[in-house]
Amino acid sequence: MKSAHNRTMTDHVDQVLGPTDDTVSFVQARGMFFVTALWVLAATWAPMLALYLLIKIAAGHRPEPADIVIYVEAALIVPAVSAAVVMLIVWRRLGWLHTSVHGLDFAATGRRPVHIPWSGIASVALHGRGAFTELIVTPVSDDYATELSGKGGHPRIRRRGSETAYVVDVGLMSPGPEVLLAELHRRVPSKV
Repeated sequence: MKSAHNRTMTDHVDQVLGPTDDTVSFVQARGMFFVTALWVLAATWAPMLALYLLIKIAAGHRPEPADIVIYVEAALIVPAVSAAVVMLIVWRRLGWLHTSVHGLDFAATGRRPVHIPWSGIASVALHGRGAFTELIVTPVSDDYATELSGKGGHPRIRRRGSETAYVVDVGLMSPGPEVLLAELHRRVPSKV
């Protein structure tokens, strides 16, 4: 005789589509994203601020000690505040990638997710280095890629001739791009 609990558990188990221990998830860590945004913004902002100061000096402006303090404060505060604003904008929309028996599901930062079954993948490759590493997923044909519902813009696509490939920023994902490549090699060894 089945109890109500066992019947509920059996119904739940019947709904599982694949082994639960087979899914591997890669996500962008918020802390790493913030720090990367911070140093990229600082590396961009500081030279622009220095150029602005040099142009003002060339135009005849003599900076006083109080002006120098303001410029140093601006060099430190503006990138931190800007990185915080960027982080708030993308807080719930950072990139992710899941591999399972059903295929590859992924979403680039701020984009809608895409699902491609393993049989629909023509090739996968990593491009770039460090924090700017990107995964390029090329489906066999456009029919194999399914854009899933969700918030954000259309998936990032790279078109070369008649070939369409999906681009996912994976440089800041945890575990790292090397582990991702090893997982993809395990799933589709002839296409990595």
